[in-house]
Amino acid sequence: MAKVGGLRLRGWFLLGLVTVVALAATGVWNPFPTLWDWVDRSEPISEPDVVWQQRVGGTPRSVTIAGDTVVVEQRTRVEARSLATGAQLWDRKADWAAVAGADRDAVVAVGKLLSKGYELLDPATGATRRRDAQAVAVWTYRNLLLDARCLEATDCTLSAWDPRGTEPLWTAFLPGVSAGFLADNPDLRGTRRLSSPRVDGGVAGPESAPPLLGFPVDGRVHVVDTATGRVLQNVEPGRDERLAVIGGRMLRMRAVGQDGVCAFTLTGYDPGTGREVWRRTGINPRTADSAGCVQREDPQGARNVLLGVAPDGREAVVDGYDGRLLQVNAEGERLVAVDDRYALVRTADRRSIAARELGADRTRWTRAVGEGGGALTPYAAVLAQEKPNRLIALDPRTGRELVVLRTSAKALAVGPAGMVIGEGREIGYVRFGAGGAGPGAPAGPPPGGGDDGVPGPGSSGGVPDGGGDPGGDDPCGPKRELCPEPGGKDG
Repeated sequence: MAKVGGLRLRGWFLLGLVTVVALAATGVWNPFPTLWDWVDRSEPISEPDVVWQQRVGGTPRSVTIAGDTVVVEQRTRVEARSLATGAQLWDRKADWAAVAGADRDAVVAVGKLLSKGYELLDPATGATRRRDAQAVAVWTYRNLLLDARCLEATDCTLSAWDPRGTEPLWTAFLPGVSAGFLADNPDLRGTRRLSSPRVDGGVAGPESAPPLLGFPVDGRVHVVDTATGRVLQNVEPGRDERLAVIGGRMLRMRAVGQDGVCAFTLTGYDPGTGREVWRRTGINPRTADSAGCVQREDPQGARNVLLGVAPDGREAVVDGYDGRLLQVNAEGERLVAVDDRYALVRTADRRSIAARELGADRTRWTRAVGEGGGALTPYAAVLAQEKPNRLIALDPRTGRELVVLRTSAKALAVGPAGMVIGEGREIGYVRFGAGGAGPGAPAGPPPGGGDDGVPGPGSSGGVPDGGGDPGGDDPCGPKRELCPEPGGKDG
């Protein structure tokens, strides 16, 4: 009897399934789209909820806010979505993608690996604005796009373009880049940013091109002026040196083993004249690994500043242009993020993060935040807290809350009025002013420093020109932290 009952149940099930299929085929009733929407429905990735949330085709490699669009780079595709609604505007196959330009003047450079050439696309429509068939590498900035093309391995040309321009601004000869440079934004000799697990390294979007760039070619560094295209220096580092181009200067970082430790000397040169401008000893720029004094890494830093460690273990921020000590941490404090205006510092008690104005010996604000990291962007300081999980965006100058989210997602991109967060294939956009800040209070551009808050060389740390920073040029630091007491042993 049980067997008969089972057969009867399966018969009814098959009859019902056939009936549903017949109704769907004739257009009378189709439950499958609704059923699939229910199965595929995503849980909100934050609380409060984002303005919109979408599932993209693959895990994002980079996300950039470009005017009214969000450009999402994936492993083999790139797509753009509306910043207002999240609706897909276009997508296409590409092995790499990078955004150049600012706001509504931005373009998207796309290309294929191991293939020459690239295309520049309009972020809103995906239409091709310019096509190149010969370039082997592209560097993208807020105000400039650079590409390199090679007739032979030792005969290469570097060209600079306005992001939406059709003719190069200048061209320069480089004796070979094809072997070491490929695709978008290959590494140059500069600084590497402090990282945070839940804040993407490109969260700030493209930055303005620095005044000088250092191109490593065949063991030498070619220093190029980004305003004129002049190659100012062609330098080979010494056996115990590493070269970097930071803040309009060429830096030689020398590391020599002494008594079981590495003794560092940092020297800044004017690349136009080759003249030594500044020198510091005893600051470890963290360019050498623990196995010895061989320097394999660029120093940590951002824009015009680099980070180092004083002999007593305290972290310091050094102006790459003139060698000033812009910030020296107290004992037990750790740098979380830095640009050339502010530094985010984890306090010694590990309970708070403080924003310090570089070069001014001033704490702008302090925020109680549990373990986690953060980043500085032109529009917001982003803090990522663990246990409980939070993403917090604050005005970098005042500490005013822009948004507080309960989420385990990652901060992917920050724009003038909000940020994109993501977890797996899910991305969403939140406007500043939700979840803590006053209603409709978007973050404005940073005060001073031009359109994106980038000071020129020699004006790091937000100190106005001619503003009279007391003690700003003191080689001992803002509080004479690195100098001995009077009568003590000369360091």
